[in-house]
Amino acid sequence: MTPRVAALLAGMTTREKVGQVNQRLLGWRAVERTPGGFRVTDEARAEIDRWGGLGALYGLFRADAWSGRSWADGIRPEERAEAAQVVQDAVASADRHGVGALLVEEAPHGHQALGGTLLPVNLAVAAGWRPERLADAARAVAAELAASGVHVALVSALDVLRDPRWGRSEETFGEDPLLAAELTRALVEGMQGPARSRVGDDGVAVVLKHLAAQGEAVGGRNGQSAHLGPHDLAELHLPPVEAGLAAGALGFMAAYNDIDGVPCCASPELLTTYLRRERGFDGVVMADGHAVDRLEGMTGSLPAAARAALLAGVDLSLWDTAYTTLADLAADDAEVAGALDVAAGRVLALKERLGLLGEAGVPVALDAGRSVVRLERAREDAAAASQRLAADSLVLLSNRGALPWRADLRRVAVVGPWAHDVPALLGDYVPPLPAGSAASIADALRAALPDAELTVAEALAGPDDHAGAGGRVEASTIRDADAVVVVVGGTSHRSYDDAFADNGAIAGRAGQATGGEGVDLADVSLPAGQDELVRAVRDATDAPLVAVVVSGRPHVLTDVLEVADAVLWAGYPGPWGGEAVADVLTGRAEPTGHLPMTLPRHPGVVPVRHNDRQTAQDVYRDVPDPVLLPFGHGLRYRDVAVTGLEAVPGAHGVRVTATVTSRDDEPADALVRVLAHRTGGTRAPRLRELVAFGRVDVAPGATADITWDVPAARVFADPASSLCTTELHVDGLTRTVRPHVP
Repeated sequence: MTPRVAALLAGMTTREKVGQVNQRLLGWRAVERTPGGFRVTDEARAEIDRWGGLGALYGLFRADAWSGRSWADGIRPEERAEAAQVVQDAVASADRHGVGALLVEEAPHGHQALGGTLLPVNLAVAAGWRPERLADAARAVAAELAASGVHVALVSALDVLRDPRWGRSEETFGEDPLLAAELTRALVEGMQGPARSRVGDDGVAVVLKHLAAQGEAVGGRNGQSAHLGPHDLAELHLPPVEAGLAAGALGFMAAYNDIDGVPCCASPELLTTYLRRERGFDGVVMADGHAVDRLEGMTGSLPAAARAALLAGVDLSLWDTAYTTLADLAADDAEVAGALDVAAGRVLALKERLGLLGEAGVPVALDAGRSVVRLERAREDAAAASQRLAADSLVLLSNRGALPWRADLRRVAVVGPWAHDVPALLGDYVPPLPAGSAASIADALRAALPDAELTVAEALAGPDDHAGAGGRVEASTIRDADAVVVVVGGTSHRSYDDAFADNGAIAGRAGQATGGEGVDLADVSLPAGQDELVRAVRDATDAPLVAVVVSGRPHVLTDVLEVADAVLWAGYPGPWGGEAVADVLTGRAEPTGHLPMTLPRHPGVVPVRHNDRQTAQDVYRDVPDPVLLPFGHGLRYRDVAVTGLEAVPGAHGVRVTATVTSRDDEPADALVRVLAHRTGGTRAPRLRELVAFGRVDVAPGATADITWDVPAARVFADPASSLCTTELHVDGLTRTVRPHVP
C-alpha cells in the first residue's frame, strides 16, 4: 500500500470504505438521455450519496437483450466519453476525498457495447493456436475501451473445457491447460501491456474469470460442484491462472462453483493462501454477479455471507446486497473491520494506478474530442485483428476432394438454419450489430461468387413450401447445383424476448439459443434434426456437399462426417466469419486451424479428453471407439508435414526440434504440437499432455526447423529420477527420453 492510499484510507469513514468495495449498480440504469445530453438517474444518485462516492460501476455501456439496450436507446460509441464524464462528475460532487469510480465493462471477446468490436469467441481463437494474434487483438480492444473512459475489462480466459454439455464451452480456450495458459498470457499482455505498462494510458486493467475449475462442474451444469482433487486442480485449471499472474493481471473473478464443497468466493485457501501468499498477487478479487448473496444458502444470512466472502479475500462485490451490511458488521467485529480496510485499500490502489485519486470536488477529466479520435483508430485496429482471428479459426475436419471449389461454379445451393443468420456467427455476450455491418455465410458466398446463381434456404421444401432465403428449397434446385453447402450447428444468440436470470444468464427454455450461459445440454448431438437435414440434402444431390458447422461446443458430428464430402468447423468466428468461410470454400484462403478440443463420436461418451488419465477406448460395448476426432486435428490444402524429430535431454529440460517439409508450390506455415506421455512418477499418468507448440514458416519445396527448450518439470513426472521415461509425439513421430540426472 502506497503512502497516499494509506493516508486516504485512514481518513475514510467505515461507510465510505464499504462504498469502495460495493459494485451494486447496473450501469445501463445509471444515466439517462435528456434533450441537453446525459444525466445521472435518481437511482444512481441515491447509490452514490449512500456511500459518499462510488467504488465501481458495472456495465455503463452494456447493450444486449438482458440490459434491454439497443441502437434505439443505448449509448453510442461517440457518446461514451460524455456518459462516462457525467458519472465521474456525479461521483466527484459526492466524494469528499476526490476518488473517482472504476468503470467496469464486459469484454469476453470484444466490448459488449454498441459499436464495440467483436472478436471470435475464445474457443474459435484457440483453434487458431496463435497467441501473438490474440495479443494484437486484445491490445486494440483495450485501446477502444480506454478511449471510452473504461478502466476495467472483465475477460473470460481461465475456464478449461472439460465437459461439452456446459453451455459456456465457447468461453474457454479449449480442453488443454497449456494452450489456455499461453492464450491467457497473450490476452493479459495485450490488454495491459508488458509489465502493466499500458494501464492508465491506452490499456485497461484485466479481471480474469473465472477462478477456478468452473469448467469441471459435474455434468456440465453451470456453476455446480467441481469434483476434483488438488493434483487435477493444479495440473488442469491453475495453469491459466499462473499465466495470468505471470503476465501481471490486475484482477481475478471468483467463480460460482464450489470445489470439494467450498464455494470459490468463500475459499480463503484459493483466494488468500494460494493467490496472494503463495503467488504474490497484489490486485483485486471480484465476486461473480450475486455470488456473495448466493452464499446465504450456506451461511444462513446475508451478513454471514458477506463476512465469509470478505474474510476469504473478495475485495469487490458485484450486484450483491450482502456487502451493504459490512458497515454494521465492522462495528462489532474487529476481524471484519480489518479485512474491510485491506479490501478497500486494494480497490484504492487500483484506482491510484488508473489516476482516479484526484482532488476533492474535482472530477476525473476526459478529453471527449481526443477520446473520439482514439476510439475510431482503435476500432479500426480491432476490426482488422478480428478478421485475422476469424481466418485463423476455421478447422477443416474432413475433405474428400470437395474443397477448394473449382473456379467455374455456376449454381450453388446453401441450405441450413444458420446459412443466412449473422447472430449465429457471434456467440454469447454480444451487443446488437448495426444493420448490414456483417455478412452471413450465404451473403459472403454471394459476394465471393458474383457470377454464380446462389439459392439460399433454411431447409428442404415439403409439398406446401416454396424456395427462397429464410424459407425452404425444392430438392430439384439442390439436384441441379454444381456445389451444395449445408450450414448446421448451434447459436448462442440472445433474443430480446428471452427471459433472463438475475445474473444475465438465459433462464428457462431459451427461444433460439442452443448454447451460451444458462443453456447447458444433456445431449450434445446437433440440435433440431440437423443430422436428418444433412442426410436429406445428401440424398437430393450428387454434387459435392460441404457441411459448415457453426458451433460453440464440441457437438457430435458422426453423421455429418460420414455424409458430407467436406466438413469445416467454424466456432462462432465473429462478424467477419462469413467472409472467412467463403474464402476457405473458394480457395482464396487455406484452412489452418486445429481443434482445441476432442470431438466425441456419441453423446453418451462425454466427457472425453486427450489428457484424461484412463482411455475410453474399448470401454463402451456399444461405442468401442468414442473419439470421433482428436484434440489438435485439422486438415489443410497444402502438402506440409513433420518429417523429423529430435529430443535431447539437458540439465534443465529437453531440447526438442521438429523438421517440417513442404511438398507444395506455395509458402505455408505449419502448426507443430509436442505431446508427451510421462511414466515413472507417483500418480497415474495422463494419456497425452501438450508440452509445447508453435508455428513455423516453410518455403515451397523446402524444410524448416522449429525448436523448443521444454522445462524438465513439464516433460518428466520426476525430473530427478532416472527411472522416469517420457514418450514425445509429434505428428506420428515418437522419441523416448529420460531425465538428465548427473
